[in-house]
Amino acid sequence: MDPLAVFTRLIMEGFATGNDAVVDDVVTPGFIEHQYGLESEGAEAIANLKSAVRGVRAMIPDVAYTIDDHVLDGDTLWVRMTSRGTHSVPVMGQPPTGRELVLTVIDIARFEGGRMAEHWGVPDRFALMSQVGALRRPTPPTDA
Repeated sequence: MDPLAVFTRLIMEGFATGNDAVVDDVVTPGFIEHQYGLESEGAEAIANLKSAVRGVRAMIPDVAYTIDDHVLDGDTLWVRMTSRGTHSVPVMGQPPTGRELVLTVIDIARFEGGRMAEHWGVPDRFALMSQVGALRRPTPPTDA
């Protein structure tokens, strides 16, 4: 199966809807997760991925994804995508603002036998923190 189609299915059927059942169809039993905070392998990695699928949807209930670009090299897929959704529930301890949150994510996934065997995710958490008010941009110094 095409790695981009498998990855897209995980994002659109899983993360965009909160349906964690899709995880069992798209990852290998020995799946390895390298994303910060989710580092694990095998059954633990699968459970963590399912939790992440549910967690993103709970955090941003109307989340939607756009795959902006991708590169496939052998069994490795690089994807740049954008997620968008309304800040309608507390995020990172910050109350809802009702504003749109826009987040860029870079994902790298290695595939075996048509399923994702390994994943590295790099969501722009600084942008998320800034948009929800958990990170203040420093004020540039002024010349006196």
